Amino acid sequence: MITCSKCGKENQDHYKFCLGCGSELPKGTAPKPFKADTPAQGVKQASQPAQAAPQPTMAPSPPAMARAATGAREQVSAPPRVAEAPAAVVEAPPPVQQPAQPPAAQSPSVRPGAAAQRSCPQCGHINAPTNRFCAACGYNLSAAPAPAEVAAPAAAPGGVGSVVLTALRADGSEAGSYKLPQPSATVGRDTDSVFAGDSYLSPKHAAFQISGGKVTVRDTGSLNGVYVKLVPNQPWPLEPGSIFRIGQEIIRFEKLERLPPSADGVERFGSPAKGFIGRLALVIGRDTTGNAFPIPERGLHLGRERGDVLFSEDGYVSGLHCRVAPGPDGRVYLTDVGSSNGTFVRLSGEHQLAPGDILLMGQQVFRVDF
Repeated sequence: MITCSKCGKENQDHYKFCLGCGSELPKGTAPKPFKADTPAQGVKQASQPAQAAPQPTMAPSPPAMARAATGAREQVSAPPRVAEAPAAVVEAPPPVQQPAQPPAAQSPSVRPGAAAQRSCPQCGHINAPTNRFCAACGYNLSAAPAPAEVAAPAAAPGGVGSVVLTALRADGSEAGSYKLPQPSATVGRDTDSVFAGDSYLSPKHAAFQISGGKVTVRDTGSLNGVYVKLVPNQPWPLEPGSIFRIGQEIIRFEKLERLPPSADGVERFGSPAKGFIGRLALVIGRDTTGNAFPIPERGLHLGRERGDVLFSEDGYVSGLHCRVAPGPDGRVYLTDVGSSNGTFVRLSGEHQLAPGDILLMGQQVFRVDF
């Protein structure tokens, strides 16, 4: 890594200019020494390390996918830091509990962070506390008086208070927020100014349901899908056809089923080889896949520098990013092994959310706060 002498931000070895301040980086810095393959976490190490699969030449993506990949690179995340500990997801603090008082004198609870959000006096857009100018109209917020703390009505016993989608920039700062109406809400490109500038969002992209103390989300048939970020080192079960994303790579899991031999015992051409449980296919178009990688019974690792499948040209993939391997129950699981930018899985049905969960919709990343 090259550390910028002006702002202190760490940059990858092949960068010429700092991603933090744009200053020219020093030349001639020695690259980071390569490390040997790390034993697979949760997979017994063999006597000889697995030979990394040769990386075939990727087929060129259609123009639409190229634009999607470029936009995703700009919006989803900053360049990864190899072997860096996973970034912790910061959750909103729990609501402050007021001491028990008689019903007549009970004061409403205050939602944490309500006073921090600033409403633009010119257009009314809700801005993050770090914004100096309105994200919608450009009004100078520093000239406006600080808003007074607003008391929110107390949530019903066992229920959920306000649910807010907060858009996150590539550096992790907040770009705006949207409070979901209750008990249900549908969001998309036509919903609010937070979503309006994203051409990869469908007009009606995702539906949220808030009831019974739970918050759920489901894809409403959008073109590009709704993705949820995996919690590091917590396996996620994959079903045949499941799609996940690491860096700029969109990957589909396909299960291999052995074809029975014919009546006279002849094996069929195209039958899966023994010792493989599935394959990973790169999605390069709406109904098109590119290179495919078979999954052995021991599983495999994906990364930029280490593992069985390497994406050496994708700067948003960590050195060792994720693992696909069978579990004790026979199902195949996807696990993020502590990547910098995370592993995202496309939702195929209704999914219950937890406070602080990260969603990827279109080119934007949203944190769910409640």
